[in-house]
Amino acid sequence: MKMRHVRGIAVAAIAVVALTGARGSGGGGCDNSSSGSSGSSSGSNHNDNDSTSGGTSGGSLPGGSSSADKAARDVTIDECKYDPATKNLVARVTVKNDSTMDYDYNVTMKFTGAAGGDVIPRTAIKAGIAVTAGASQSAEITTPYIGTGDGSEYTKCEVSRASRF
Repeated sequence: MKMRHVRGIAVAAIAVVALTGARGSGGGGCDNSSSGSSGSSSGSNHNDNDSTSGGTSGGSLPGGSSSADKAARDVTIDECKYDPATKNLVARVTVKNDSTMDYDYNVTMKFTGAAGGDVIPRTAIKAGIAVTAGASQSAEITTPYIGTGDGSEYTKCEVSRASRF
């Protein structure tokens, strides 16, 4: 009888380790707080969030190796400008998906001025940028210009948030 209880506890312990071990290795969770690897999930509930900043043109955004950083590293800022014809602040970006899965990306841009200036930061969001596996997609992210000048006070744009699902 004692051996039966020991066997039952051992089987229960193995089941707990198997279930929690899979989540900790990136194999089942989508919360991105406990996993440092990109993992492989089914993709149906996959959501990589990141909050980071970048430059005004060219180059990939900085990011670490965790899954949460992946979406931001997939975004390259090609151009930031004021468009006088539409009176919008415009960021042109390229999203490159090096993954083996198709993703939709949401990118939030922040337009700012020089440090110490009195420019009111503006935010623009582009949702649902569909990028197939191994491909790139260009997108234009815009927000209305609320100033009265020529837009030259906005000297920088940066990705403030990027996610993919």
